[in-house]
Amino acid sequence: MSWVRDNQMTWLQKLGVRIIASGRVPKHVAFIMDGNRRYAKKHNVQTYEGHSKGFDRLAETLPWCSELGIKEVTVYAFSIENFKRPQEEVDALMDLARQKFQRLLDERDKLKEHGVHIRIIGNLELLPEDLRKLMAQAILITKDNNRSILNIAYAYTAREEILQTVKQAVGGVTDGVLSPSNVTKELLSKTLYTNKSPTPDLLIRTSGEVRYSDFLLWQVSCSCVYFTNVLWPDFTLWHLLGAVFYYQRSYQNMQIVRELENQCSENIAPAELSYQVDEFVEKVNEKRLHWLSQHAELEVIT
Repeated sequence: MSWVRDNQMTWLQKLGVRIIASGRVPKHVAFIMDGNRRYAKKHNVQTYEGHSKGFDRLAETLPWCSELGIKEVTVYAFSIENFKRPQEEVDALMDLARQKFQRLLDERDKLKEHGVHIRIIGNLELLPEDLRKLMAQAILITKDNNRSILNIAYAYTAREEILQTVKQAVGGVTDGVLSPSNVTKELLSKTLYTNKSPTPDLLIRTSGEVRYSDFLLWQVSCSCVYFTNVLWPDFTLWHLLGAVFYYQRSYQNMQIVRELENQCSENIAPAELSYQVDEFVEKVNEKRLHWLSQHAELEVIT
């Protein structure tokens, strides 16, 4: 199935979108796409088929988000913990990723036409070399698109993300680039894998599980969280509209929480990000871009 699909909604679905879009719509929504394996078991098909159906559902969900005015989407596609699953399933997931990212590269013109910017967040060093190359190319060929953003968390856990961020800061202090006082939560936020994205307004988890599963733990501290029992391959536009409606009802309380958090931050009075820090952050981003260009085997002009 194509990564880029045109909306094919019924008049009733269009009406539902119009009603929900008349209220406050989250600009950034994150999904824990859970339930693919249970879907496969429920329908007595191979686990691979469940994961494939899960991708198809993602491809259908993205146009719904765009129609609502949701500009940025982040999805939890593959956790580092997933490497502990049976090798046959891990291999099948790697093969599925190869197929889908090759399809994405084949559709580069459509991605440009629709303005889709792809980012991959996670430790790509853990992935097979050929898959790293496909992902790096996908990131680089779409980096100038700016109409919508899809962040794919692959070989990702929040604890690993935070660990890498802290290691970078420690290295900066050890090398004399940073002083200990420069290491603030603002610095860490600016060097996370998600440093170019705003925090999610809404996190949606499917399948009935009520936990974060080590996903965006730093970023969702003040996000609205919506749990639904539906398995991810069965997720529909109506489930999305229900989640956004829940966000709209919760928005006022969320604002109170954010104001309290801002007051606490003001009381702590963190040091202002200095020129040193800005330079450090820039070097971190340049290093990531250089790594991508090497693995993509493409010449990139920054």
